Amino acid sequence: MTIVTEMAPLAVVDDLVDSQEHWNNWPNAEGFDPEYEQRTPVELAVTGRIPAYAAGTLYRTGPGKSQVETEEGQTFHISHWFDGFSQTHRFQIIDSGESESTRVLYNSRFATDELVEYVRKTGSLARLGFGQKRDPCKSVFNKVQSEFEPPSGPSGSNVGVTLSVNMPGLDVQPEDESTERWGSAKGIRTLYAKTDYNKFKKLDPETLEPIGLASQESLHPELTGPLAASHARSDPKTGDMFNFNLELGQICTYRVFGVSAATGKTTILATFPGTPAYLHSLLITEDYVLLCVWNSHVNPLALENNSFMDSILPTDPSQPATWYVVDRKNGNGLVATYQSPAFFCFHTINSWQEPSKEDPTKTDIVADLVRMDNTEFISSLYYDNLISSRSSAKEFAAKRGDALRSTITRFRLPGLPSSPSSDILNATVEWSSCKSFSPELPTMNPAFVTEKHRYAYATTFRGEATLTDGIMKFDCKTQETRLWAHHGHSPGEAIFVADPAGVSEDDGVLLSVVLDGLAGNSYLLCLDAHDLTELGRASIKGVVGFGFHGQHVPTVGLPTGDY
Repeated sequence: MTIVTEMAPLAVVDDLVDSQEHWNNWPNAEGFDPEYEQRTPVELAVTGRIPAYAAGTLYRTGPGKSQVETEEGQTFHISHWFDGFSQTHRFQIIDSGESESTRVLYNSRFATDELVEYVRKTGSLARLGFGQKRDPCKSVFNKVQSEFEPPSGPSGSNVGVTLSVNMPGLDVQPEDESTERWGSAKGIRTLYAKTDYNKFKKLDPETLEPIGLASQESLHPELTGPLAASHARSDPKTGDMFNFNLELGQICTYRVFGVSAATGKTTILATFPGTPAYLHSLLITEDYVLLCVWNSHVNPLALENNSFMDSILPTDPSQPATWYVVDRKNGNGLVATYQSPAFFCFHTINSWQEPSKEDPTKTDIVADLVRMDNTEFISSLYYDNLISSRSSAKEFAAKRGDALRSTITRFRLPGLPSSPSSDILNATVEWSSCKSFSPELPTMNPAFVTEKHRYAYATTFRGEATLTDGIMKFDCKTQETRLWAHHGHSPGEAIFVADPAGVSEDDGVLLSVVLDGLAGNSYLLCLDAHDLTELGRASIKGVVGFGFHGQHVPTVGLPTGDY
């Protein structure tokens, strides 16, 4: 069942972008190379109402600019969306009292000024990127490039996929503060940007200026491998953070670890060999860390080509995905290994423990995630395929097939062993849904992380646009889907903010930054999480680039957390 919620038509203005120039008259080109930066907070015009309980700070990060004019008079183009020069955004949502509308202040900052300047002088990135294609004219810049050292400061590193607020382990906690990671009294002390490489970028929480760099090795001396998950996971009750580190070599080694929010101490929970893979996210339950090595295996030797895309091997459907279950509370290490049919995933949603269906005395782990058949979706995210005004994007969109579509899929890992076991067990698929919506960038009520949830939210890639074309709500119990969509409006990740007075899982709102491609500006959208009706919006006098992920830190209540 699909329930579609559409916005009322907006007034037509004379200076709309020529509809013939963009795929399906859905302009999005401005969102891929934004010029707009607002270093000083400005107040946004709010229409409708954003509920007072959403008051707090919303951070967003992701790619900003994608091209640079060089000193040689040429234009340097970033090839892949994941390599866009990062930019960070901050929305302060202020409760002005019951009689007044909620106020919204906005500021932003480009986070790679040193790197952009290096590219301007040399015409090269000169470092490992995700999917940067080789420039056939690079020899023109070889001499120039040799005269400049690649930037090593905070604004010389392109780190901007996810954000962590008050990340444990990296900073000394003031003695006069409680051991709680989150809370209105503590506020926002630190802000870090993360990526799939072993690097963190520290940002000023107010100005968004890059002010430092760190790595997982700063957490523990054994975490020296180059790869990790952008999406660490945090326990909503304790604030403890969990992730992995992948060391490459003749024998590739995974180290799954946890960082205590109370003490800042990092503990390596398990160390084991495994097939190296590009793993963007992982899962936790009440007692376990769940690391699935899905079928995005990598060839470490290919990393020498300075493009991570070149190292990702084609999906082999005959090779199973492997699920590693690691004890995170009692020091038992790797307790179980499961295998399931091959698949690929960017983003997990949630996992939890429940009594086994076959034997209630045993425990099953259930995991929900966004599943794809293979890694072709990664290759689809080159700018040539995404920018609506490019002929290559129109051609790609016209022939886009089901191979690029995703589903929300539920896996079950049955009969967890009572003690560590080396047996290979079977994980099964319980159901898959939403293929016509092709969901991505999933979110949920953060209070239900590690518990059985009912609702998930996501952006849609239905094919109406060359990138996102809607926001969906999926009911895991009834398999019903509700959709918010408006032609020409491209939404970003929809972040759930809970109503502290609510009684239902979906009592709250969704916050999403949307590009109105027809008008040529962006706005912060607030939707009722029940039915996806618009409650309010805050309009921005500029274009916010299509970002990846964000964090909402409420004045009162639970923040998004590491997700």
